[in-house]
Amino acid sequence: FDPALGQTVTAREVARDALEPGEAVPGPAVIVERETTVVVPTSRIVHKAADGTLILDTQGTAQASSVSEVAYQVMWNRLISVVEEQAQALVRTAFSTSVREAGDLSAGVYDAQGAMLAQAVTGTPGHVNAMADALAHFIRRIPKMAPGDVYITNDPWEGTGHKHDITIVTPVFRGGARIGFFACTAHVTDIGGRGFGADANDVHEEGFYIPIMPFIRAGAVDQTLLALIRANVREPDALVGDIYALATCNDIGARRLDEMMDEFGLRDLDGVADFIFDSSRSATWAAINALPPGQAKGHMRIDGYASEIDLHVALTIEKDRIRTDWTGTSGVDKKGINVPLVYTKAYACYALKCAIAPEIPNNAASLAPFETTAPEGTIVNAVFPAPVALRHVIGHMVPDTVYGALDQLLPQKVPAEGAGCLCNFQLSLRPAEGRDGRRVEVLTFNSGGSGARPRHDGLNATAFPSGVMTMPVEATEQVGPVLISRKELRPDSGGAGALRGVLGQYMDVSARGGYEFDISAMLDRVHHPARGRQGGAAGGATGIARSDGTAMQGKGRQYVPAGQTVHMAFPGGAGFGPASERDRDAVKRDLALGYISPEAAAGAYGLPEDEIAAVLAAAAKGDAP
Repeated sequence: FDPALGQTVTAREVARDALEPGEAVPGPAVIVERETTVVVPTSRIVHKAADGTLILDTQGTAQASSVSEVAYQVMWNRLISVVEEQAQALVRTAFSTSVREAGDLSAGVYDAQGAMLAQAVTGTPGHVNAMADALAHFIRRIPKMAPGDVYITNDPWEGTGHKHDITIVTPVFRGGARIGFFACTAHVTDIGGRGFGADANDVHEEGFYIPIMPFIRAGAVDQTLLALIRANVREPDALVGDIYALATCNDIGARRLDEMMDEFGLRDLDGVADFIFDSSRSATWAAINALPPGQAKGHMRIDGYASEIDLHVALTIEKDRIRTDWTGTSGVDKKGINVPLVYTKAYACYALKCAIAPEIPNNAASLAPFETTAPEGTIVNAVFPAPVALRHVIGHMVPDTVYGALDQLLPQKVPAEGAGCLCNFQLSLRPAEGRDGRRVEVLTFNSGGSGARPRHDGLNATAFPSGVMTMPVEATEQVGPVLISRKELRPDSGGAGALRGVLGQYMDVSARGGYEFDISAMLDRVHHPARGRQGGAAGGATGIARSDGTAMQGKGRQYVPAGQTVHMAFPGGAGFGPASERDRDAVKRDLALGYISPEAAAGAYGLPEDEIAAVLAAAAKGDAP
């Protein structure tokens, strides 16, 4: 079977021992020997070198004239594999724990016009879907591209939403012509300015700005740019290491693409791009057009920074598209929780893709039917120079707001609300007065609970919609003088329901001896916990306080003296359906596992005292309830 042709072909069989040095065998052919067999596809030719080595080359320059749909499907799957290897290379080589431990990154391959062909499974939708729009800005800003070039930016409006995301783009050439791009994004620990947090008054305070520009020209790194970066950030070695890791992972993707194109005898990506886009577009349209047309509105109120934020969305299902319009949403905030439209689009689209067409791979055509609009000056379409460092705190609430509307049109389709935004914080550690030591920046990613699903409970301490991983304690503590003395699931934080919302976490954080720190909290759901659907109960609210009893804010930079601990309780997901309809055995299992307390088992689910006592007694012995 020849994958480039998508069909079975008749191949010539040649014994390896019978080949003379310098002799060439064009494909299709099979070179046989005692231990192995070498298959030579139609697009290749094999030569026997003087030392007996077989050398496989592309046969001529002509691309296969007729490529089957099967072959294009194989190529599509290969592209997805290529970008996943690209992403994994970034995970393995990055310096920042946000990348190598949490997976806060994205990777993708694009055609010559900058349209996304495939994205890695590893990564977060806020990066990938936003990065899908970024390529057009690179093409516009840098009209003359050449082999050996690599480009860079952290522009919030032409990248992925805030300065802490570094985006690297590498054009790919073949035969002197540009055939596509590889791009990747990673969240870095520090970019200078006030540090990662919500406290800035405009974007200029949020760190060093890198416009779309060359990082490498014809293979030569811009050392002046690196010197400027080093001079303006708190962790220069880590940041420069991350930039090189981003460029390297693009290079790995480009090499794998070149190998694939050699294997299939391709001059360019036009044919496979047309196949990917046509297949994805028609499949997405079919999924949308199978839904009943209609319009519904969703609303969510969340904590905000100094005042509450209202998110309003009008969702419309119509032929070949679904539209979300955010008219009526609160205006731009004075602090750094505003969201560039590109990030709002990314998460609105992601929410709808998950609910409507989850099995269709993400690319330019499968994302296009999901349209997002918002008036300029709203918090979900903040324009320059609004501060946007914590755009994820609002952006991660976009999917649950969309689901509030979609639930009215498609009941039993979407989950209850969850924690929404990540429960992140950054520590700026320094030696206490009179003590020696170095300053350190430590960023950690954490999650509350997700909401119950229409047919299943939610997932404990799982990040939806971001998809990033919770950082291990060991990975956080090895970065700096941090002590995490408690990190455990939070019983009763999941909302009661026929399907149960699931648990957030408890987390206690302090500095090691001789250090004090500022904590930049990035939390929400303090005053507005996750709401249930179809009669389910709300999840547990967020809590944060110092060990001396001092109350703390959910957002902003706050001082913690040496010897003090910050106690945090991350929110739980909400329930789905009435608690009275929950299966009795499931309630007993929750009690035995410690997910719910005896009080919740009795009060929320009506479990009798004798059954509660029996479950607890069995659990104490290690027996099933």
